[in-house]
Formats: sequence, C-alpha cells, structure tokens
Amino acid sequence: MASRKQPLFNFNILILFLFLEPLQVHSVCRNFCNNIPINYPFGIDDGCGTPQFRHMLNCSTDLFFITPSGNYKVQTIDYNKKTLVIFDPAMSTCSILQPHHDFVMTDIQSVTIPPSPDTIFVLMNCSIDSPVLNHYKSLCFNFAGHSCDELYGACTSFKLFHLLSNTTPPCCFTSYNTVKFMSMNILDCSHYTSVYNVDSLKGVGPLDWLYGIKLSYSVPDTGCERCAKSGGTCGFDVETEGMVCICSASNNATIQCGAGIGMNAGKSLRASSLLFESFLVLLLIFHVILL
Repeated sequence: MASRKQPLFNFNILILFLFLEPLQVHSVCRNFCNNIPINYPFGIDDGCGTPQFRHMLNCSTDLFFITPSGNYKVQTIDYNKKTLVIFDPAMSTCSILQPHHDFVMTDIQSVTIPPSPDTIFVLMNCSIDSPVLNHYKSLCFNFAGHSCDELYGACTSFKLFHLLSNTTPPCCFTSYNTVKFMSMNILDCSHYTSVYNVDSLKGVGPLDWLYGIKLSYSVPDTGCERCAKSGGTCGFDVETEGMVCICSASNNATIQCGAGIGMNAGKSLRASSLLFESFLVLLLIFHVILL
C-alpha cells in the first residue's frame, strides 16, 4: 500500500499546482510608492491605471519614471494640475558638473506625457560651431531675462567654464523639441541642465532655480469616475488593454463594482474559484476511496 500512496500523493500535489497557477491575478493596485500617491491614470502594478502609461513607472527603493535613456526619480505628482516632476541624476546643476547626457523619451511618451511648456533645457559650454548658434539659432530664446554670464557666474559648478576659457562660453535656453530631435553630440554643447516653473523665475538667481523636468499629461476618458465611485480601482486587461474596474484581488468588472450595471459582464474569477474548490473536494474523496 505504501508504494501506491506516495505516487498518488505526488499526483495530487501536481494537480494542485496546475490549478493554482491560472488563478494567480494581480492584487488590488498599490496606491503609494514611499510617500508618493499612485492614482489613476498611473499604476505601478501591471493592469493598474491606464495602458497609455503602462510600464512607465517603477517602484523599487523610490518611484522612477522609465525612458530609453534611463530611470528618472519622480519628485512629485500633481493630480490636479496633471503634472509629474522628475530629476535626471546625470545632468549638471549648480552644485555638480557632469558630462553631457541625452534625455530620450519614446514616441508614445513624447505624445502622452511630454515635458511641460514651462520646462526649459539649458545647453551649456557650446562651441562656436554649434547648430543652435548658427543655422538653428532661432531654437534659442530669452529665458526671463537671464544670461549665460549670469548662469556661469552664479553657480559653483558652472564657474569652471569661465575659468577654463577666460570668457563666457555660449549657452542656449531651449525647449524639449531641440533635444528631442538632436543629440548633445550634434548640438556640440558639453553639458546640460533643465529647469521647470520658468514663468515664475524672473529676477530669481540660478541658485534658486527649480532643477528638474516637469512632464504634463492628460487623463483619457475611459469611464473611470463611475468605477471609482463604486469603490473600485480603474485598471485594464493586460492582454486586451481594455478598461476594467478592479473590485478586489479576485473580482473585476467592466463598469463598476457591487450590483451595478456591467457586473455580470466583468472578468470575474469567483466562478473559477468555486469550480476549483469543488475539484479539491472531489479529489480528496477520490483519494480516500483509493486508500
């Protein structure tokens, strides 16, 4: 009898794992990463938020915005103004000078969550042959009355440009579109930094500028408000990317949670769970009979 019980036991364990595997679904969406709230349209768990921003955020030690050129730490998300501020750890600031680094976004990111109009990119220590000082000089514009000389003179790290050249090297205040279509090598500028909320920086010295990149986004109209009012969390089917209302770890609906319209049309796992429980009972009965 002992030789028959062991294979049967192993068989039951195998069946148990086979049935448990398809029943794994994402838990209710996490709504915080450290101290930053994660709300619609964003999500840090796949299937949460909206598919337009799928895989753009990652929550490890901190919250990061993911692009082809690297991971950028998220400083704040303002859901009322629909903005997200990120910081490039490889760019230069008033306190640190770093080699030039391209900021690259995907085509989808450039459309759905581009840098805001009040974010500028400062190209520094440009050569006299730089395209933005010649054929494309129209790409450079006046930034609240600030000058290259002021920038190089105010910041500890940027003073090096003055010391090395004994003059004021050209710089360029420009928009995201410039760095979007031309790399730093093409622009022929050795360093860059970015500043946001520039509309409020007139008369404010470089030491007090807000360094970082502010991104602006819009919220797609997917009927999320109805889902949220019913106690659910807006998400999407990871295969079809169709909108779903996540009601619990094992129950999703197409429109809203509870007994509302569309509940029966939702992708619910309750029936599968009951079927699995029934199977376990039958398996145990079969096991006892064979004993």
